[in-house]
This record gives sequence, C-alpha cells and structure tokens, in this order.
Amino acid sequence: MNLRRLAVLAAALPILAAAEEHHAAPAGPTPDAVLKELQAGNARFVGGKPKHPDASRARRAELAKGQHPKAAVLGCADSRVPPELVFDEGLGDLFVVRVAGNVADPVDVGSIEYAVEHLGVGLVVVLGHHSCGAVKATADAGGKAEGNIGAIVSEIAPAVEQAKASPGKEGLVDDAVHVNARRTAGALVERSPVLKKAVEEKKVKIVAAVYDLKTGQVEFEK
Repeated sequence: MNLRRLAVLAAALPILAAAEEHHAAPAGPTPDAVLKELQAGNARFVGGKPKHPDASRARRAELAKGQHPKAAVLGCADSRVPPELVFDEGLGDLFVVRVAGNVADPVDVGSIEYAVEHLGVGLVVVLGHHSCGAVKATADAGGKAEGNIGAIVSEIAPAVEQAKASPGKEGLVDDAVHVNARRTAGALVERSPVLKKAVEEKKVKIVAAVYDLKTGQVEFEK
C-alpha cells in the first residue's frame, strides 16, 4: 500500500466533494442503459466509424461548471487501451482510473468510491486487455518482484494461479487477464463498504471486461 498516495487522496476527497456538491447530477440512464451505450460505442470503434462525441467548445464550457460522467472505468495503464477511444466517448463522459494490471489498491478503490458517491456514477467497468504486460510479468516472475512493482504483481498473482489451475483456451496470460478482471471487480465490492452497499441497493453495477488488442472489441464478462 502506498500510504502517501492514500493520505493525499483522503485529504483531497472532502475538497473535491465540496466542489461538486453545487453541481449534483440529474437522474441519468440506468446502469444497463449505460452499458448498452458503451457496447454501441465499442461497436463503432471496431467498425472504424467512431463519432468522437462531446469534444466541442460548448462541451468544454459545460464541463467547466461540473462533471457528470455516465460510467467509471478502472483500466490498465497500457497506452494501447484508452477507454475514451475504445468506447467512442468524449470529454466528461467517463471517469477513468488507470493503473498497471487494472488492480484495485486503496487509492484506486477510493477513486471509484468518489465517482459513485459524489458524481452519481451507476456503472463501473473493470477493463483488462489481452497481452497485458503486468499479467505476463507476474506469470514470468512466479508472483514475486522487487520494489514497488511487487505490489502490482502480488495483486495479480492469484489470478495467474487460478488460470494455471483451470486452463482456458487463450493461453496462460490471456486466461489470467480474464480472471484478473473478474477478481478486481469482486475486490471493489469486498474492499469497499461504500461500493458493496451501492451494489446491494442496485444503485451501481460493476462489470468486468477484456479488450482485444487486435480486433478492438471489448468482451464483457458474464
């Protein structure tokens, strides 16, 4: 755990919340409706017909008054998987948290809590991707690594072990990518009373998904 990052986030959350309280989000679409919008956006991206929405001057001016993202995405830091492009969304549409291996450490969980509690986000997507370097490094290192990278590896190692125990059809790394996305989605609920309550009250839906680097398609886990 990075205690300094956690302390900074804890201190910043009340300030961020105060800045947003005057811009409470109006009732928006249901989590399932938002999920369909993301799937439709990904289909446009895959088909080479993206709309690149919400990038105008008017949109920037609107967002200067406050943000009301439709979904939060906890994704990998990999440069090849930018959620706004993958889902064909624009400025202010997605609240994005990116970290190598799309793991859920306290700072990442706190960021998602903020999106749910203070921005009214009803859908959270944990987005992994094929050929993930963090997952491959974990598999190659046997679940152990030096320095701060070790914190990432230790989060991913159980997914690699699970994939080894129950092999799929995509090879160890990509099998583990799917498992890791599902485990992280579960960890968000397990590690956060705030998110657990929101899920139980059906105010929030948390889903896992995996991006195919070659096709551009996002596969949502069942």
